[in-house]
Amino acid sequence: MKTLQPPSWDKPRGYANGMMAELEVGSRIIFVGGQIGWNAQMQFETDDLVEQVGQTLRNIVEVLREGGAGPEHIARMTWYVRDKQEYLASLKGIGEQYRNILGKNFPAMTAVEVADLIEDRAKVEIEVTAVAPARA
Repeated sequence: MKTLQPPSWDKPRGYANGMMAELEVGSRIIFVGGQIGWNAQMQFETDDLVEQVGQTLRNIVEVLREGGAGPEHIARMTWYVRDKQEYLASLKGIGEQYRNILGKNFPAMTAVEVADLIEDRAKVEIEVTAVAPARA
């Protein structure tokens, strides 16, 4: 995948303005539905936003693994947060969770504050599109 960054633009921090994938025969596009910060048994272990982000990202990695992909194949992420101010106040911790779980892959990203999420305890929901190369 190639990052699309107009040369006259300031470089974004923590995301890309665009990503391009040149698909080869056998490559796969993986769509990960909105993941939230609960565990594999659909139970929340915390109401802390940073910890919920960490669990959400781990859930995404697990789904990608099922498709034979990893964090390095993520092309796009959409984040839905319930509280913009809490999100902004937690950016340092969120960034640490992100780098620990996804590494230094910074895909095209959108973050949106929403009025609510379907699960009452969920503070964040993230959906992902990944492009994985052909299997060997």
